[in-house]
Amino acid sequence: MYFEDFEASGELVTRGPTITESDVMAFAGLTGDYMELHTNEEYAKATKFGRRIAHGALVFSVSMGLATRMNMLDDTLLAFAGLDKLRFVDPVFFGDTIHVVKRVAERKELGAGQGTVTFDTRVLNQDGKLVLAYMDRLLIKKRAA
Repeated sequence: MYFEDFEASGELVTRGPTITESDVMAFAGLTGDYMELHTNEEYAKATKFGRRIAHGALVFSVSMGLATRMNMLDDTLLAFAGLDKLRFVDPVFFGDTIHVVKRVAERKELGAGQGTVTFDTRVLNQDGKLVLAYMDRLLIKKRAA
């Protein structure tokens, strides 16, 4: 999709993966974030969550990948231009299945060849409960004149 294809209405909805213990442990290994809330079940039982949760950064990263898997910007995405209002609303537990809902919030032309599209992005679990929200801005090609 090109810059011109994005309207300020409608939703783009991804499919979604189930977040597993393996995902969390692989992320911990990759980042070095072995915080006990994510890796130690006995510790996590004593927290307000009552069990281990996925890293918020993991959920954010997966949400970015899910949007990429929609293949709507394969040849038109120029850059990830920004992130605002990132909020971790609710935990993602092992076994939760998440998906992403993106809605165009703003389009801004930046000359003849490109523009930015800002999305209001929501990550929901299998129950439709909001777990993560953010505004992401992408630099996207315009159609050739």
